[in-house]
Amino acid sequence: MLADALLELQQLTERLRRDCPWDREQTARTIVPHTVEEAYEVADAVAEGDDVKLADELGDLLFQVYFLSLLLAERGQGDLEQVARGIHAKLVARHPHVFGDVQAKTAGRVRENWERIKREQEGREGIFHDIPANLPALIYARKVQRRAAAVGFEYPDTAGAVADLDDELLELKEALASAGASAAETEPDREVAGELGDLLFAAVNVARHLNVDPVLALRTVSDRFMSRVERAEELAAGEGRSWDELPLAEQDRYYDRAKEALR
Repeated sequence: MLADALLELQQLTERLRRDCPWDREQTARTIVPHTVEEAYEVADAVAEGDDVKLADELGDLLFQVYFLSLLLAERGQGDLEQVARGIHAKLVARHPHVFGDVQAKTAGRVRENWERIKREQEGREGIFHDIPANLPALIYARKVQRRAAAVGFEYPDTAGAVADLDDELLELKEALASAGASAAETEPDREVAGELGDLLFAAVNVARHLNVDPVLALRTVSDRFMSRVERAEELAAGEGRSWDELPLAEQDRYYDRAKEALR
């Protein structure tokens, strides 16, 4: 039964904290990096479509919740029960379209209600309240955009976001034409860096309009690129050629062959 499994995990967490030298030494600050790592491993499992791996990684992440809750209990600041009841109450309050009489027939309307409730009922100040400064940049940008969208400040459709992306690319090209290329390992031109930032921000905005997670999308294409380059290197080696000694045109030829082989 679910209740038995959860209780057994709590008992195991307490036993490890008591009897394992490594677990005894941990604090919230030393555990949190592991928590973040486990969250990324959950995301990887989802991106790979590997349900067996997902179940395993969710277990690792769940243990992080149990362990951090136990540390709260040791400081007299809460426990797992309080954590569970707190999120239960929060979710009920933020879903008045489910547990009350508020109307929300679309996912977009649900998100708007969610942000309004946080501002009005939970006393959060400002449009960009409580955005963690240490979020990874792509997630940070998306969260900032969502907050702005919650108060109506966004393009009404994907076409507007794509047009903005086109404009930002043009502005980057103009900045590059004025500044010229930067030497490797030197400070970038400030205007170029700023325009590139605008371009990345606009790309995240397009991803948000398309319901594409920019982090997963970038990781997926990076993995795909890596696989293609590795296969291209294998193809070159199979013909007695060293990849890192090939001119770029030849590397491109092997890369195109690798794309076809992996398609």
